[in-house]
Amino acid sequence: MTTGTETRRFEAEVAQVLHLVTHSLYSHKEIFLRELISNASDACDKLRFESLADPSLAAEDSELRIEVSWDPDARTVSVRDNGIGMSRDEVIANIGTVASSGTRRYLEALSGEQKNDARLIGQFGVGFYSAFVVADRVTVLSRRAGSDEGVKWESDGKGEYTLDDAADLARGTTVILHLKADEDEFLRPWTLRQTIRKYSDHVAFPIRVPKDKDGKPEDGEFETINAASALWARPKSEITEDEYQGFYKSLGHDFNDALTWTHNRVEGSQSFTTLLYLPSQPPFDLAMGGRDERKGLKLYIKRVFIMDAADELLPNYLRFVRGVVDADDLPLNVSREILQQNRQLEKIRAACVKRVLDLIEKLARDDADKFTTFWKAFGNTLKEGIVEDSANRERIAKLLRFASTKGEGAAQVVSLDDYIGRMQVGQDVIWAITADSHTAAAGSPQLEVLKARDIEVLLLSDRIDEWMLGNLTEYAGKKIQSAAKGELPLDEAGKQKQEEASKQAAPLVERIKALLGERVGDVRVSARLTDSPSCLALADFDMAPHLARLLREAGHEMPSAKPTLEINPGHRLVQRLEGEGDDAKAGDLAALLLEQAEITAGAQLEDPASFVRRMNRVLLG
Repeated sequence: MTTGTETRRFEAEVAQVLHLVTHSLYSHKEIFLRELISNASDACDKLRFESLADPSLAAEDSELRIEVSWDPDARTVSVRDNGIGMSRDEVIANIGTVASSGTRRYLEALSGEQKNDARLIGQFGVGFYSAFVVADRVTVLSRRAGSDEGVKWESDGKGEYTLDDAADLARGTTVILHLKADEDEFLRPWTLRQTIRKYSDHVAFPIRVPKDKDGKPEDGEFETINAASALWARPKSEITEDEYQGFYKSLGHDFNDALTWTHNRVEGSQSFTTLLYLPSQPPFDLAMGGRDERKGLKLYIKRVFIMDAADELLPNYLRFVRGVVDADDLPLNVSREILQQNRQLEKIRAACVKRVLDLIEKLARDDADKFTTFWKAFGNTLKEGIVEDSANRERIAKLLRFASTKGEGAAQVVSLDDYIGRMQVGQDVIWAITADSHTAAAGSPQLEVLKARDIEVLLLSDRIDEWMLGNLTEYAGKKIQSAAKGELPLDEAGKQKQEEASKQAAPLVERIKALLGERVGDVRVSARLTDSPSCLALADFDMAPHLARLLREAGHEMPSAKPTLEINPGHRLVQRLEGEGDDAKAGDLAALLLEQAEITAGAQLEDPASFVRRMNRVLLG
């Protein structure tokens, strides 16, 4: 006998589902307080809406609020609101049915304009069950506005609950958590206050806790501990500069004023607010943490704190930015602790990046002193964007500042636009050199011929510069080239002179190759040198020796590469070698030509002691 096609509903083991919700969904157990306060806020907001049509609903107690209290003797924590409350049927629908969101159904029933005005937070219908993360029994007492009938709901979170009538209840809902034996920390008033301030400081309704004495609440004495407002949600025209600075200091735990900020509201299919600050100096957590420790932006959804260090909202190279992103809606996992990637998130991220780059550009254009302060603090970090953000590479490159052979010392004040503006007639290359210090870059022998021709060279001495330059190959149609890599472009006269010098020095070049043997890959006459006897030459994609040394010191395995040695046949030291008949002495001179070239390039000598002995032999004749 065959069975025909049939349609059936999924069945669920309720006890197992509740176990998963309470033991696997939340990574931070303190989240329960955020979820219960969010539910209480929604209840107050619903009453606010319904009382517009029927003022009598809120008449008995019009000051909407949320109260969190604790009882160390009974080992309970209670969250109470005087919002809309629930009838018996609503308790069954909202709490007795897992993943049934009363807020979501309420929002669906609102008109478009009402939805925009609502500050309702809940969406999944599971936040209430986070109470069972810290409680082994939960009691709910509720009376709906406009009704005299109260209801009591109670459960141990193992699959069943009890319902009973409750008399003499005030309007609203009280959730009582009977804490597990190992959850004493939530009986401490300091822990409750800190958790509320962390997650719910900007909830629109006052959150009150009892004043305490020796850890015990005092009857009838309450204090409001949340801000109950969000500065970023107010119109910009109503916020003073002192208020912006005050909020920044509380946000970033910084004693210094912010350098500047940008505050924007985006309306449309996706609405969100951003308030982004540029600090005036590296925040403490940025200086102490690495690239992977992100604490810059705080993500809120309808004023409820979701997460810190929101990596998804800004790329790594903008990790110095401090601020707030408050979205009306974003795709979160059910615990509301993890963002899910989608186009909405990409749109917010793109908007944040654009706002920050706009802000830095405005600073560079309108306030040179503040931009100098910014660059000294965060220039190195911004350079990472050349590698990480190809879409904005040109914008970031425009903001970069460098020292140069025509600048003042090590001051990084030359932009790429400045450089292009004073290029020589016929020059089509932006020249740069990297080294492990400004002095080493400025004194590099590889710059000699460019200096002699009065060609400006950018001097890059930060650790990131070699990595950055490998990804910044052109700007504004001009090629960017390292003066230490490849071959220098020569005019016809220069080429002819170079060929003649190479031909005349060919026997010397061969002798040096033989003397150095396996220590070099090649030896050739240099077109770069005018005053120095030798230097190293790199291929276009070779790693600079100083960077290879730093990586090796950091524990990275680096492939061994034989350097190319360039010599200046007109230098007296090279001429001395050429006329030296003793092969041992000529070998010392050849080795010194290589070793001094390696030192000026930032390479590490394999045998410093041999170098010193060799130098002494040459000096003593």
